[in-house]
Amino acid sequence: MQLSGRARSQPSDIEESGITRLKNDEEIRGISDSAHILSETLRMVESRIEPGVSTIELDRIATSHIEKLGARPSFLGYLNYPATLCVSINEEVIHGIPGRRRLSAGDIVGVDCGVDLGGHFSDAAITVPVGTVAPKMGALLKVTRECLDFAVSAAIVGNRLRDVANAVYRHASSLGYGVVRQFCGHGVGFSPHENPQVPNYPSPGLNPRLKPGMVLAIEPMITEGTWEVEVLDDGWTVVTADRKRAAHFEHTVAVMCDHSEALTTHL
Repeated sequence: MQLSGRARSQPSDIEESGITRLKNDEEIRGISDSAHILSETLRMVESRIEPGVSTIELDRIATSHIEKLGARPSFLGYLNYPATLCVSINEEVIHGIPGRRRLSAGDIVGVDCGVDLGGHFSDAAITVPVGTVAPKMGALLKVTRECLDFAVSAAIVGNRLRDVANAVYRHASSLGYGVVRQFCGHGVGFSPHENPQVPNYPSPGLNPRLKPGMVLAIEPMITEGTWEVEVLDDGWTVVTADRKRAAHFEHTVAVMCDHSEALTTHL
């Protein structure tokens, strides 16, 4: 989810101190346990995505599974968000609110979810084809997933945040895709959103060097047209300005001493 970038492009109160909170090995294990529940949940939701299913049904499936495993949906109630999942269809980039709408064959649907397991937070997203989709939509999903893989590989000690951003931006833009700029990834682990913000393009903002113990929610948002987006009247749903389709993938990633590790395993 974005919410500090998600429903709002400004930092949340949690982030205003400007401090990046590093995690020790025990804390990363706790976040990894949270991420395991989250990955299971996303796989379960993905298995239920088909033409005719409503987005609120997917939300109920996720809520039930998370709570059954002794965790809590971390999006539900956060900044007054009303659901467990963000379910974003076609031109909806992020923050689509689950409701009565039913999926149709040929749609692509983004599912974003967060889990709080005893104060350890994880965050992840997938974008899934509904039935058979047009080849250009399959290509959009493939490229967005590749952008995430490149970004995770760049999130290593000694690199800077802009190296992660460049990994996303260069791959997507070289193939003619747009990279959303108004929303970004973020730190995660002790709360849903922490410093640092993690852009997907080489922004002029802060560019700290990555350190062991950083845990980042890295989440490319890639479009088939313009990078510009708008927020709908519900105050949450973000759509492409040209109403072309968008895809979104996200991992919770731990920066270790000698490598980066995706704690979520749903992809």
